Amino acid sequence: MAPSTAKQWNVHGTSGFDSLKLNANAPVPQLGDKDVLVKMHAASLNYRDLIIPKGKYPFGVKDGVVPGSDGAGTVEAVGPRVTRFKPGDKVVTLFNQGHLGGSLDGASLQTGLGGVVDGTLREYASFDEQGLVQMPTNLNFLEASTLSCAALTAWNALYGLETRALKPGQTVLTQGTGGVSIFALQFAKAAGARVIATTSSPQKAELLKKYGADHIINYKENPNWGEEAKKLTPGGAGVEHVVEVGGPTTMAQSLKAIKIDGVISIIGFIGGFDKQQPSFLDCLNNVCTVRGLLVGSRLQFEDMNRAIEANDIHPIVDEKMFELTQLKEAYEYMWDQKHFGKLCVKIA
Repeated sequence: MAPSTAKQWNVHGTSGFDSLKLNANAPVPQLGDKDVLVKMHAASLNYRDLIIPKGKYPFGVKDGVVPGSDGAGTVEAVGPRVTRFKPGDKVVTLFNQGHLGGSLDGASLQTGLGGVVDGTLREYASFDEQGLVQMPTNLNFLEASTLSCAALTAWNALYGLETRALKPGQTVLTQGTGGVSIFALQFAKAAGARVIATTSSPQKAELLKKYGADHIINYKENPNWGEEAKKLTPGGAGVEHVVEVGGPTTMAQSLKAIKIDGVISIIGFIGGFDKQQPSFLDCLNNVCTVRGLLVGSRLQFEDMNRAIEANDIHPIVDEKMFELTQLKEAYEYMWDQKHFGKLCVKIA
């Protein structure tokens, strides 16, 4: 039986990481008819989590929200009308709780965990049964806690447009060594594709090689890395997919790298903002598709989990791990870009 109170974090205000407040005696949620109570074992952090308490997240956030979209745990109890799960099941959270299939819409956009809906950085959490998926059988809780946002975003970038889905032998360009980029590298290699990765760190370059990157470009040593990436493709035709995490500051180089009729998936803006960014006309001049995406649906999540099991893919987890009570330290560690792959928080 779950206790009546448990630890949880809340975000109060937008003054930075001091907005994170730990409540050591928060009430454990009561279950509705179709709710599932999950004992959280692990969570992982995303760039989004860091900018919410700084007031820089462009989508909906409620004051006092429990942060965190990503988490894995064990079903503790279920409501009387729940049919998808039973106590003891191992589960992972869906980022947008209402995005079950098809395209994202205005209603499902307002169901983001850790933003509008209370998230995962707590010992016990309640979710609608539709907002969970079965945990891949080949992963432990720490690994599984990394899937909700970064992994599903990478999967959507490579497979979300069915007519342009990644094919064996094609080339993917990834940027940096954050969670989405590393997952895109892993998924692309599992599919028989080639990967060109960028980084500014020689140490991280070695790790990218270890995990299968075919070519690595140091973007500080070569600011025209987009042109260099294009030269590295068969016939110099360009890459079929760019997983664009930098935003306005890197988009010009992504356009130089893309193949005719290729796809640039914009999933973030960790490079900040720049007034000298490409225009819509640049997309036309490069004859490519540029799409913005926000994670993915539960159906895509379930497809991805089947691929993870079939190919025995294991998420890359940073060697440093934090306890739930050390959340502020974890935020600082990630803000300082000391992590490689996904940064995890151990809860249970």
